[in-house]
Amino acid sequence: MDFGFTTAAYVVAAVLFILALGGLSGQESAKRAIWYGIVGMALAVVSTLVGPGQGLWVLSLILIAGGAVIGYQLATRVQMTQMPELVAIMHSLVGLAAVFVGFNADIELTRVLAMTDEARAALANGFAAIVAKKTPVEINILRVELVLGIWIGAVTFTGSVVAYGKLAGKVNTAAKKLPGGHLLNATAAILSVVTAVWYFQGGGFLALFLMTLLALFIGYHLIMGIGGADMPVVVSMLNSYSGWAAAAIGFSLGNDLLIVVGALVGSSGAILSYIMCRAMNRHFVSVILGGFGGTGGPAAAVEGEMIAIDAEGVAAALDDADSVIIVPGYGMAVAQAQNAVSVLTEHLRKQGKTVRFAIHPVAGRLPGHMNVLLAEAKVPYDIVLEMDEINEDFPSTDVAIVIGSNDIVNPAAQDDPNSPIAGMPVLEVWKAKQVFVSKRGQGTGYSGIENPLFYKENTRMFYGDAKDSLEKLLSHLR
Repeated sequence: MDFGFTTAAYVVAAVLFILALGGLSGQESAKRAIWYGIVGMALAVVSTLVGPGQGLWVLSLILIAGGAVIGYQLATRVQMTQMPELVAIMHSLVGLAAVFVGFNADIELTRVLAMTDEARAALANGFAAIVAKKTPVEINILRVELVLGIWIGAVTFTGSVVAYGKLAGKVNTAAKKLPGGHLLNATAAILSVVTAVWYFQGGGFLALFLMTLLALFIGYHLIMGIGGADMPVVVSMLNSYSGWAAAAIGFSLGNDLLIVVGALVGSSGAILSYIMCRAMNRHFVSVILGGFGGTGGPAAAVEGEMIAIDAEGVAAALDDADSVIIVPGYGMAVAQAQNAVSVLTEHLRKQGKTVRFAIHPVAGRLPGHMNVLLAEAKVPYDIVLEMDEINEDFPSTDVAIVIGSNDIVNPAAQDDPNSPIAGMPVLEVWKAKQVFVSKRGQGTGYSGIENPLFYKENTRMFYGDAKDSLEKLLSHLR
């Protein structure tokens, strides 16, 4: 049977996915890019339903409808503050899907190999027909693809579940390992290879299942051994893993689109992980091995006291200022204060003041999180700058306003070699003439690290919910 339509549709869908990824690199093109992705995915699903292996229409439509309902509910209920953990849990589903598809492919492979030659010749289409046409060498290659897809998928699944728990605050964010640490991971990896070899030599589904259990443990233990401050890198890394798992399964199923999309996600996730590692002064290999997040000794003691200020005091300082840099963080997202920030920005600019935003690569626990919030609040794109573009401007800035950020403005990254974030590039807000920190209370940030910024002489703590605090500030400014 000719499935030329499916092949052509896959090519178009692949192009749309590439355009979607490219468009997401800029705020102005992001909305259009999302539509490229939506259309591409719809085309991919429809073309798959009418392509090789078509059938079971009722069950397929029921599952698609169920997934659509769940997806819609998640999209409408999840807040922007929950986006990092939502991304993590979505990665886990990709990994779990790779495991189940791999298991099913092995079952089908065993069934087809047990058939007579006549029965194999009668197979018309679908995965079984693909298997029936393969030579013994190609069958072994197929098994390698299955093993890789299942193993990577299992690591991705448990790793993503743990990452979700840490991001959502349901799992302790501290780096924790079982006794033996890296030795346990290495042993599990070696046993994974042993069970894979056993599978190739006729171990059957039992060997495949045992390998999967080992991979599930590796994913769990790797991510448990990574501290909460490094979760943004972990999410990006797991994104890459999910892509490679999908690509491996695509090879097993002979699905070109799955191979292309998996490779796109895997490579883009790996590149993003590398960029984020550089932004946080981490080593990429250490991230993969789950070996960072510890300290080299006791952190330096913080001296001084936090001095509070009210809305009237902040307003007076802003009235006298000519230049202002605003640093948004996760606290702004939690308080949903982006619109109040936008109004404050507009008000200050109308008074002739220079207002800009400084964005750290991992602000909000997810790359681009703050950019999305500010774009949603209609903050002009041209005043939203990345860390490398604006860091050198803090010494000449009159007022820096930090809204719900902690670790990304922590001077301990530069001053304390024993700090868990030592060496991580941070926004040097303390170099501004005055610094106001909008914060709910005196607690530490997500990583649990004390911030010396709050104790500096030119820093004042503007306590309270960010949205309420900014609205009070605006009333005084007006």
